[in-house]
Amino acid sequence: MGSRKLGVALTGTVAAMLVATACGSSQVSDSELAGSWDEIVSAASDEGAVTLYSSHAPANLEALKLAFEEEYPDISLTYVRGTDADLIPKVEVENQTGNSVADVHMTTDAGWVHRGADSGQFSVPVVAPAVEAPDYRAEDAMLGDTFFMTSATSIGLAWNTDEVPEGLETPQGLLDPRFDGRVGVVSPAGFPAVVHIYKRMDIDYADGFVEGLAQLNPQIYSSGPGVTQALASGEVWVAPGASMDVLVERDKGAPVDFALPPNPIGVPFYSHVLSAAPNPNAAQILAEFMLTEKGQEALSGNYISVLPGVPGTGVEGSDVVAQDLETADPESIEPDAVTEYVGWWEGLFLG
Repeated sequence: MGSRKLGVALTGTVAAMLVATACGSSQVSDSELAGSWDEIVSAASDEGAVTLYSSHAPANLEALKLAFEEEYPDISLTYVRGTDADLIPKVEVENQTGNSVADVHMTTDAGWVHRGADSGQFSVPVVAPAVEAPDYRAEDAMLGDTFFMTSATSIGLAWNTDEVPEGLETPQGLLDPRFDGRVGVVSPAGFPAVVHIYKRMDIDYADGFVEGLAQLNPQIYSSGPGVTQALASGEVWVAPGASMDVLVERDKGAPVDFALPPNPIGVPFYSHVLSAAPNPNAAQILAEFMLTEKGQEALSGNYISVLPGVPGTGVEGSDVVAQDLETADPESIEPDAVTEYVGWWEGLFLG
């Protein structure tokens, strides 16, 4: 496994964790968490709303909203989609001021997740029974008793099928000189997860792979969706660090395809119930739902699920679940390390 910390042993009862919920954070919501799980469900219906901050794909968040509201018609789910760079400061300010909008926060910023888990400042323990299901593998999926893995994307190889009908079998095949000027890459500036991806390329793809990319005069984009759209339009032909959003475009009829390399690079989404949540009971219900098969089918469609065998998730021919992916070493994506790497990368790619 990667560098993730092992989750604490779960008690098997909601009641024991409710005590920790009342005492374990510096900023507690004015509303209280109800007692038993059945009482939490009832109280969540009375709250009637829950808000999620997330950097996940918009289509998946919309699918989650529809599935959740079908399951819990008395609770309206609002999601705010943004980058981690946009949403994390909002979470921090809301926590400091107590003027909170979000109930649950989902992020791929592994460095912030580890700092948040260590500080205990932003989260309360998740009491959703689903975290104790054997298939969830909480020992691999949780950081302490607050941050829980909810989905993952795996970075892989993508190509335009009109221009590269034979596809790509290995990362080294992408370094072919015929792709000069036709490679799409994402700038790592402001994105610790992207820094992690580039660092892993030099480990999992080949030593010096990133420098080889720079020699191909790649087109640089500010986000993964930008690369995906460039692939679909033929502006670029190949991408070494594409996200699984490519599969969504392929299913819509775009001339693109995607494959996992032998050593896939994983980027997990971690979620946590916020200590300043205005709807603490509905927040726990959302956490529970996201870890059910129905929730995973919505949230992890064309992504990698945290549960095995969920229809529409993963990559054909692979039985990898999110907990199997190598995750980032927190020290490698601390702010100073990220700044240093971005400076090196920009010198290499931008001259």
